[in-house]
Amino acid sequence: MTSTLTTRRSFVAGTTLAGTLAALPAFARSGAAQLADDSLTLWYDRAAGPWIEALPVGSGRLGTMVFGRPAQERLQFNIDTLYGGGPYVPDNPKFSEALPRVRALINQERWKEANELVSEALMGKPIKQMPFSGAGDLLLDFPGVTAAARYRRSLDLDSAIALTTFIDGGGRHRRETFCSVPDQVTVIRLQIEGDGSIDLDLGYRHPDYQPYGGFGDTKYDEHGVVFVGADWGHRESLFAEKRPESLSVRADGSDALLIEGRNVQAFGIPGQLRYALRVQAVGDGRIEASGDRLRVRGARQLTLVVAGETSYVNWQDTSGDPVAAVRQRTAAAARKPFGKLRDDHLQAHRALFRRLHIDLGGHAANARSTDARIAGVPREPDAALAAMYVQYARYLLLSSSRPGSQPANLQGVWNEVLHPPWEGKYTININTEMNYWPAGPANLPECVEPLLKMVEELAVAGMRTARDSYGARGWVAHHNTDLWRATAPIDGPLWGMWPMGGAWLCTTLWQHYQYNPSPALLRRLVPLFKGAALFFLDTLVEDPKGRGLVTSPSLSPENNHHADIALCAGPAMDRQILRDLFDAALAAQTQLGEDDPAFTAAVHKARARLPADRIGSQGQLQEWLEDWDASATDQQHRHVSHLYAVYPSEQVNVRDTPALAQAARVTLNRRGDESTGWATAWRLALWTRLGDGERAYKILQGLMGPARTYPNMFDAHPPFQIDGNFGGAAGILEMIVQSWGGEVHLLPALPKAWPKGLLHGVRAHGGLTLDIEWANGQLGAVGLRGPAGANVALRYQGRRLAVRLDARGQFHARAADFAALA
Repeated sequence: MTSTLTTRRSFVAGTTLAGTLAALPAFARSGAAQLADDSLTLWYDRAAGPWIEALPVGSGRLGTMVFGRPAQERLQFNIDTLYGGGPYVPDNPKFSEALPRVRALINQERWKEANELVSEALMGKPIKQMPFSGAGDLLLDFPGVTAAARYRRSLDLDSAIALTTFIDGGGRHRRETFCSVPDQVTVIRLQIEGDGSIDLDLGYRHPDYQPYGGFGDTKYDEHGVVFVGADWGHRESLFAEKRPESLSVRADGSDALLIEGRNVQAFGIPGQLRYALRVQAVGDGRIEASGDRLRVRGARQLTLVVAGETSYVNWQDTSGDPVAAVRQRTAAAARKPFGKLRDDHLQAHRALFRRLHIDLGGHAANARSTDARIAGVPREPDAALAAMYVQYARYLLLSSSRPGSQPANLQGVWNEVLHPPWEGKYTININTEMNYWPAGPANLPECVEPLLKMVEELAVAGMRTARDSYGARGWVAHHNTDLWRATAPIDGPLWGMWPMGGAWLCTTLWQHYQYNPSPALLRRLVPLFKGAALFFLDTLVEDPKGRGLVTSPSLSPENNHHADIALCAGPAMDRQILRDLFDAALAAQTQLGEDDPAFTAAVHKARARLPADRIGSQGQLQEWLEDWDASATDQQHRHVSHLYAVYPSEQVNVRDTPALAQAARVTLNRRGDESTGWATAWRLALWTRLGDGERAYKILQGLMGPARTYPNMFDAHPPFQIDGNFGGAAGILEMIVQSWGGEVHLLPALPKAWPKGLLHGVRAHGGLTLDIEWANGQLGAVGLRGPAGANVALRYQGRRLAVRLDARGQFHARAADFAALA
């Protein structure tokens, strides 16, 4: 690979560089240049069998899984606001009275009594939150299809189009599916060339009630998931076994089918949402909607447009009109020529997707089907699959989190059942935050808007919980939330009694600001940060052993320090998050020019009294104030909560705190490299931040292999959770560029397996965009773009180079410029 980045001058150690330099190469490359091979394409030579083999498309608000079955296509739909229940207040009325007693029991280490009291008086009612539900299937029967030769289905990440092609006799079938952000519809384009025609019988299937269903037909061998596939003639029954009485499927005009239903009740909260799907057909054949079917005969080309909506207006209002919304969207889309629908979709998608390009080599592997490549990891190294893993995560975030939609939940926006695992909601003790780890470096700031909107709503709901439960100012959220912005602790004292969820979301938003600073964003963040900080100023308590201010009751997420006991005071993660929260609250206030001396003084005082991180008797970073790590019941627990300080924070790092960084390594070695999907991704990011590229690469191979990646590249917890996709992508990017400690770190954890490559369009703190290239494992060149005149510190192989962007906001450097510093 020949470097396209150039520099005009040599640099001298210790100098600050300025001046007019040659312009960087154009970032936006043509589609032809990017798509010379299948480097951005998932492809298969069999139709999907189980759901984890289908291919996802989405617009943020609407998600569709495409199975690519020739004789009967299955399209499974989701609507981002289709959750169970309705607005509810889960705060336990006994909370405030019981809180002092709980704290006293924790101080006395009377764990069993504390557990019982928390369970009875502090847990939310109901003790669970509302599930994200599937919206059902459209089954497209093609009675004329009798064979499927030269079959291929694919998902092109650059176009966000799922494509199925095959030959039946003398006819070549082509089926394209995409989810349009501009038109807010799923578009299915059916074409046939040669002999034959398109005959179609379309109906709707409501999802079966499966409390933890959807993955029962997954097959495994000793290496992990086995691709099952479906034969060309695979057909399923149209009718679910438990079709609810509230469901209506009927013709809506001569060319459309309208589906209306209600959401489920859950955990005693009545269903208060109505939802609607509408599918409208446009084509050159005979189209007829009658009863609960849409039929087409004799078409050569056919376009189906599908819209979905609920009556959700906001977390307190369910009075919307979903039928009017889907009629308007499908009618408007049906009036547009297919070419216009497709072009508008491509323009909207590529405007964001094409900001970043990554090439790690290994292109020969693209000639193999995606399922075969996944099955081959780690026995067959596949650098190109790692590059596609990054781009697939970017694609998934673009498809599940857009301005105007809900944030990406545990499954993004894709789920086939009514009650998914863990209710498919927002677990905010790691999983939701991990969903947005790549948004900054992967150059997708727009995707964070739904998260910011949710936190603004949580701040309102959490103010009630703070006031009524804790008697505190500000706002709080615990370890989960849902569409209805519930903020009470749930699930039980082993999991839910953790008051830091809102605070961690705030530090996640501060990272978003670091990558994309703007006064408008800052104005939205300041009240959120201040409210979250006020809550802890009011609720931190004195440690009875005189070690400072601590949270109580709390826990180190989901980990027991004694058998069946997680409750504690002041675990390491709480203290680490609070340091970041307090720092962000003060920095944001200062940068916005606001002055609140009393608040500033109180935050400084409280922060100074947070106990420092500790190194335990085994050389490990302590998870709790007490040195309980050796006695914890699960020595390889999936959560590594006390390593928050390493990543995504930067409090513990190899440059400034080497002793603590070594203690973090001890902890990671004790925890092991293999865990659930998202926990494996976190381990990857942690070893990367600690500068161990080879260890990180080993973990990445486990993450990309069949034990932790399904055939459609969804992350396998198991079952499917999308957080591992996002955390894994963030970890890969961190191997190449890191942004912490006031410096941009170049190739800080590059593994030997990627000796040559490039990463263009990656972001760094300060609103910087980088293009970086390397060969033989060494930096070739780096180009920066950002605010004109900005001072930037670059670090490579232990050497620090201070530079200043020129008047055009640009700068170039080569490896030789760092060598001169030796």
